Amino acid sequence: MNSNFTLAIHSLTYLALQPNHMSSSDAIAESACVHPVRIRKVLSLLKKNKFIQSKEGTGGGFIFGVDPSEVTLWDLYQITSEGALQPKCPASNEDCIVGASMKNVLFSIFMGAEEHLSTYLKKYTIKEVVDYVNQER
Repeated sequence: MNSNFTLAIHSLTYLALQPNHMSSSDAIAESACVHPVRIRKVLSLLKKNKFIQSKEGTGGGFIFGVDPSEVTLWDLYQITSEGALQPKCPASNEDCIVGASMKNVLFSIFMGAEEHLSTYLKKYTIKEVVDYVNQER
């Protein structure tokens, strides 16, 4: 899993808390304490996948493009981190029983882990993250 996943959740939660209001990438970056260029890359990915809309120029910015209850954390994981749990195996000795098998064995195990993660992350939507944030206030 990488930080783009958490930045995507942060950005969408920020936008969901301000419905019908355009937010700048600078404001979202300030909220997440990251460089605006970093947030713009994540926002570009969210826009490409139609989670947000943008408007350029004066009064422009970003706004949520769909209902927050329709976006699961798994949706965001898929566009930012899918395959991140796959093991990075160095070249192994193919003449060794362990070396010849390890890559396939680990791949199978970690793909199972990602399936479990999928099931878990599908239980949470951005709407629920917003609700949790509101409870923390």
